[in-house]
Amino acid sequence: MVTIICKNRQFDHVQGIIFDKDGTLENSQDYLRELGLKRVRLIDAQIPGIGEPLLMAFGITENKLDPTGLMAVGSRLENKIAAAAYIAETGRSWFEALTIAQNAFNEADKYLQSNRKTSPLFTGCLEVLRDLAGGGLKLGILSADSRENVKNFVEIHQLSNYIHLAMGTDQGLHKPDPELFIQACHQLGVVPEYTLMVGDAQGDLEMARQAKAAGVIGICWTHSQAVHLEQADVFITQLDQIQIVNTQA
Repeated sequence: MVTIICKNRQFDHVQGIIFDKDGTLENSQDYLRELGLKRVRLIDAQIPGIGEPLLMAFGITENKLDPTGLMAVGSRLENKIAAAAYIAETGRSWFEALTIAQNAFNEADKYLQSNRKTSPLFTGCLEVLRDLAGGGLKLGILSADSRENVKNFVEIHQLSNYIHLAMGTDQGLHKPDPELFIQACHQLGVVPEYTLMVGDAQGDLEMARQAKAAGVIGICWTHSQAVHLEQADVFITQLDQIQIVNTQA
């Protein structure tokens, strides 16, 4: 167990830290925006006029991605259901709407597959993860992305020496269900009450708090203020503000 200092907040007896991926470790904003735009273009090509409301539903306005919007914080399934709902409003059956959405999502994936591999880590993340793991902490990733994409992220950025759990939300549960955090802790071999959660979305914080985590740390790399993270125990703008100050027996 270790003591963690994060700005003016101290967390004692910490066994592990679970991180969100997109927007927390991975600077994927550009990719997610382009993925959302491609999905919308493909659907709008079949159903003209649906593009603008779909962009708003995805949280894309003026070519910018809303960090609290559906593309930024929702799972693939949640995004697909939202898209299908808008399609169904045009008079299509629910089965047809789901099929159109699924096909568009698959085509967008193929089109942007190479770009997915280039989404970078935020500056300094690798060094922080190395130091935290080296200090005896068990580190995991719990993302709204698929498990396969989380594993690919770990492999591409060569994080396997530091990250002990790569978990997605494509197995039925979705954030902010606290059972996700509990399951992640179990697989990581830590106790929720001695585990921190670091994320950039309200769902990350609510999930961990309901699971009785040791603490919740909100992070927003691009803004010094983030209203949607005001319920965090502490708010940071870069990962190296999480520091080990003492190792306990």
